[in-house]
Amino acid sequence: MASLTFDGVGKTYFDGTIAVANASLAVADGEFVVLVGPSGCGKSTLLRLAAGLEELTTGSVLLGGVDVSRSGPRQRDVAMVFQNYALYPHMTVFQNMAFGLQQRHMPKPEIARQVGEVARTLGLAHYLDRKPGALSGGQRQRVAMGRAIVRRPAAFLMDEPLSNLDAKLRVQMRAELKLLTTRLGVTTLYVTHDQVEAMTMGDRVAVLKPVGSASECNLQQVDTPQTLYSRPANLFVAGFVGSPAMNLLRVRLSVEGGELVAECVGAELRFMVPAEVRAERPGLVRCADHEVIMGIRPEAFRVAEDAPLLTPEVLVAEALGSDTFVFFDLGPTALIGPEAEDPVASVVAPRLTARLAPDRTPRHGDRIPLAVDLAQVHWFAADTGVAIR
Repeated sequence: MASLTFDGVGKTYFDGTIAVANASLAVADGEFVVLVGPSGCGKSTLLRLAAGLEELTTGSVLLGGVDVSRSGPRQRDVAMVFQNYALYPHMTVFQNMAFGLQQRHMPKPEIARQVGEVARTLGLAHYLDRKPGALSGGQRQRVAMGRAIVRRPAAFLMDEPLSNLDAKLRVQMRAELKLLTTRLGVTTLYVTHDQVEAMTMGDRVAVLKPVGSASECNLQQVDTPQTLYSRPANLFVAGFVGSPAMNLLRVRLSVEGGELVAECVGAELRFMVPAEVRAERPGLVRCADHEVIMGIRPEAFRVAEDAPLLTPEVLVAEALGSDTFVFFDLGPTALIGPEAEDPVASVVAPRLTARLAPDRTPRHGDRIPLAVDLAQVHWFAADTGVAIR
């Protein structure tokens, strides 16, 4: 096993498209790191750069401390699992899993031993004589993983390996995959567009976004799942991590009688910022007389019959058994506008969501009294989208 390091990596294609810019990321030996982000953010390109399937434009890739930037795929001790399985349809499960070992001219008894061992681990021992066409999607995915595992590579590279599975099997397989990589202790770089998958599987998660110039950087924040959720570095991360997404509102701060007051732009929502919040985020006081962006997670709302902060009209209520999602509006100008130059417009939904206990399921048109846990509210600069600390 070995560490995997990207040092100032960039990839620009011949037509000028910038896929990756200024990406620096260190995956420790045995660590499971997930790359997550919307389409076009460069996550699959980073994976292909690590595998040697794409050539670097700038920077370097190191495997176990050795620069492999100019080495071909065959010279890199990595194994890649693709989204579409990439199995040989004319070969049996055993032959698919043994193919890499045969290319290394390993003795047949040793190949049989290693393939059998991995097949038992993955629950494939009874399917070794079958061909991929006779297997289910989950079984084919396990064969693709087994082919990678049996090689005992220095690092695993996985490109959305669970995206072709149905929802129930995907949940089951991501638990099995996490358990398996933990047991093997193998360095793993995993790509997904599903932020729930990223948060449940990664030791650390790297959030990426598309870039428009070589001076930008795809990587927005790299941290543990809980830190990404509780302390997002900017609006992009805040809007991407969490389901349902964070509610984002324009707020104007002012100082009145020694208190910091927040007033929502375009809506009847006004409150004093608690002293403990001001102490934790001293940058808020410096933003007095300016607009900022306030972020409220859906679960920060609660029903409050006494002194509610707001009493919106319910548009839609979704009862999910364990939770109830309530959707409502505050006002057409309360949210960030659609102007193209607005750096945060693309991450704001036009509707707010509250996540409430299942025993409260209001109907369309009801008025529901809501309070907000202000200690859980997030604050961002309106011009740059960077978190205010």
